[in-house]
Amino acid sequence: MISSVLPTYNRAPLSFVKGSGSWLIEADGRRFLDMGAGIAVNTLGHANPELAEVLKDQADTLWHVSNLYKIPAQQKLADKLVDSTFADTCFFTNSGTETAELAIKMARKYWFDKGHPEKIEIISFHGCFHGRSTAAIAASEAEKMTKGFGPLMPGFVHLPFGDLDALKTAINPNTAAILIEPIQGEGGIRALPDDMLKDMRALCYAQNVLLVLDEVQCGVARTGKLFAHEWAGITPDIMMIAKGIGGGFPLGAVLATEDAASGMIVSTHGSTYGGNPLGCAVGLKVMEIVSDPAFLAEVNRKAALLNQKLEGLIASHPDVFESVRGQGLMVGLKCKIAPIDVVNAAYAQNLLTVPAGDNVLRMLPPLNISDEDIAEAVKRLDAAASSL
Repeated sequence: MISSVLPTYNRAPLSFVKGSGSWLIEADGRRFLDMGAGIAVNTLGHANPELAEVLKDQADTLWHVSNLYKIPAQQKLADKLVDSTFADTCFFTNSGTETAELAIKMARKYWFDKGHPEKIEIISFHGCFHGRSTAAIAASEAEKMTKGFGPLMPGFVHLPFGDLDALKTAINPNTAAILIEPIQGEGGIRALPDDMLKDMRALCYAQNVLLVLDEVQCGVARTGKLFAHEWAGITPDIMMIAKGIGGGFPLGAVLATEDAASGMIVSTHGSTYGGNPLGCAVGLKVMEIVSDPAFLAEVNRKAALLNQKLEGLIASHPDVFESVRGQGLMVGLKCKIAPIDVVNAAYAQNLLTVPAGDNVLRMLPPLNISDEDIAEAVKRLDAAASSL
């Protein structure tokens, strides 16, 4: 008999009932150190008091009115995002998948309005993950996401990740945009080198192609910059964000330049819940906290501490781990065994981690994790590796 919850996840036998900071409490009372943060979502930890306060205040005032009306909290968050980034405008969603839908529509509509309806192709890259909607799975082409769901949406070209020569060859008069994660999350914490992102930006300018960055997982201070592309010193035309922006509350956004967004006029897109007062109140507080240069400096300091300890862990367990990769507190441990085996061994040590592609174990802790919790996490991971 099928479960009342559609069985699309292979869920761990854990039921968490309470959280505080970097810790979760299971229904039986066990305390787990969370180095996954809801897959890079709980930016400021579980039950963060500052976020809880603004959410409660907003909940006592107004929950939902729809986008038929102006929403003050939405305007404030939009202003903050525009002031903090390359963007001139943004549209709010409830998830990363929804941002992919809009980004793809925006890129194609841009060229249609410019008199180039033939420019519909979106170039994406092997190992990418942009969500699980029809358009997003077509962008990935991965069999595990596309099998059985055909016919797939046409208009996507798939290239090896980081292959600039292949990209130069693939761009043609029908190319509308390049869609890429500066650091692949699900694909195994694979970072695009800064020089390559710069070359990609220059190529887009030269070939009259839009650059769309998916920063759903690597954005919102996760890498030690407010957004990952800042490390390369470039700006996109369109950017997708979600996960960390809501600190645990469902929230996403598509940010764009005025030019790139020029085709999106009244009735070309919409969302009943997107940008609701609850989500935007929380998102504004998240942005106020994580955009502080002192906060970003702490993310980088903690990242260096975690990486140092993980290098020692690799040296102690050369049969289990191979290398560490990533940027900021978006960290991947390349494994010599199946990452899920490490994940399961870590459960026995009351430690939560996240598997990824390319035989990688992800560590995506809250950005305000303490030094003590970092040390404890590596200690528990050491015990898990020893058990293997």
